[in-house]
Amino acid sequence: MTPLSPEDIRKVRALDRRLHARDLASQLGLAEAEICAALVGFGATRIAASPDRLMPRLTAFGPLMALTRNDACVIEKVGVYDDYRPGPHAALVVNEEIDLRIFPAQWVHAFALEEETEKGLKRSLQIFDAAGDAVHKVHLRPGSDVGQWQPLLDDLRLADQASALALAPRQPPEVAKTNPARLEDLRAGWAALEDTHQFLRLCAKLKMNRLGAYRLAGAPFVRRLAPGSVERLLYRAAEIEVPIMIFVGNRGCIEIHTGPVGRVGDAGPWITLFDHGFDLHLRMDEIAEIYAVVKNTARGPAHSVEFFDARGLLIAQIFGVLRAGAQAVAEWNTLVAELPDAPLREAAE
Repeated sequence: MTPLSPEDIRKVRALDRRLHARDLASQLGLAEAEICAALVGFGATRIAASPDRLMPRLTAFGPLMALTRNDACVIEKVGVYDDYRPGPHAALVVNEEIDLRIFPAQWVHAFALEEETEKGLKRSLQIFDAAGDAVHKVHLRPGSDVGQWQPLLDDLRLADQASALALAPRQPPEVAKTNPARLEDLRAGWAALEDTHQFLRLCAKLKMNRLGAYRLAGAPFVRRLAPGSVERLLYRAAEIEVPIMIFVGNRGCIEIHTGPVGRVGDAGPWITLFDHGFDLHLRMDEIAEIYAVVKNTARGPAHSVEFFDARGLLIAQIFGVLRAGAQAVAEWNTLVAELPDAPLREAAE
C-alpha cells in the first residue's frame, strides 16, 4: 500500500472530526503520533517532550484534564498540575487531584494541538513514545487560563516542525515470566515485604514478572478471580461508597485516582465510572485474568484487585485506601474477600 501523505491524512481527518485520533490511526494503519504530525502547521505544533520542561509550565493554567490510557482503559482527572517532582528514571506529579508516575525515557514526541470542534476550539498537549503511541494527554478546560497557551508554545516549540516522524518499532508485550524452581523463595520474599514497591524488585531478583509471580504464588498471597469480578467489585464499591485507589497506565505514565467510585454505567463492552472531576472507561471484554492480591505495608496489608489482557499486559490495579481509616479498609477488604474464585480449570491454565 502506498504510504499516506500528510495531506491525505488531513483530508481523511476532516471527513469526521468526531472520530478519535487513536481510532483513525488504527483504521489507517498508522501510529497516533503520525496523525498529529500530519497536522503540523494546520493546528499542531511540535514541542519539547521532556516532562522537566513541560510539567512545571502547566501549573499556571489552573484546572486541566489529565488523560492516560492503555488499550483497555482510559482514566481522566481534572485538577491542577501542582507539585512536580523530577527524576531521571521516574518523575511525579502528586496532589489530591492529579497524581502521576512519569517515566521520562518514554516521552519522545509531543505536540500542542488546536482543533475546531462543534463545541468550539479545543486545545490539548499530547505526548507519545518512540513508537508513536500516546503516553499522556493534557486537555484545557473551560476554567483553564488560555493566556498561558502562547507563552508555552514560544518556550517549548521545536526548531524542527516537519510533518514526518522517525518512529521506532513498537515493543512487543512481555509474556508472563515464571520460575517454579524459585517458588519457595517467592513466597518467603513475599511474606517479608514491607512496602508494595518492593514487589517488582523481588520478581526481578527471581527472574519473574508480575503476572508470572501471580500465577505461581498461590494462597495466602494471591488467588485468581472469576470473570465478571471487576464489574461486581466496582458496582458494590459505588453502592457502599467505599473509597478506592485505581492505577491505570502504559509504558510512559501511570495515572491514579484516589476517592469514591462515583456512579457506574455500562454501554456495550465498556463500563464507565463518573464522579466530579473523574471519569474512567474500562473495556470489560479485554479482561483475560483477574487476581486478588495481598502485600504487606507499614500501614498493614494492602488488598488489591489487578487484571490483565490476553497478551499479559496489566490493564489496571484497584486498591483500598489505607489512610481512609479502619472502617473503610475493612469494607474494602470484605468486598475483595467476597469475590468468587475462578473456576478450577481456568485457574490452572
